[in-house]
Amino acid sequence: METTKQTEDWNNTQQPKQENKKVLAGIMGILFGGLGIHKFILGYTQEGIIQIVVTIVTCGIFSIVGFIEGIIYLTKSDEDFYQTYQVGKKGWF
Repeated sequence: METTKQTEDWNNTQQPKQENKKVLAGIMGILFGGLGIHKFILGYTQEGIIQIVVTIVTCGIFSIVGFIEGIIYLTKSDEDFYQTYQVGKKGWF
């Protein structure tokens, strides 16, 4: 029985587990949207800096964009979020 298990393991074609940052990015977008923390979590450094600067220039009004993005992140399916924001690198909405 043990040798059967070993021979089946080498033929396993499962892909490695995807690192999905959906929940963390969504919550940070809702709570700290104006600071762009959700952008930095996803690896979008340039977009995160833009988010901070524009939020400061607009006296915090632009932070609503981060709030909306957080809601969008949390309402997407895990696979859709992963493909759109982590594989496809879509920076805004």
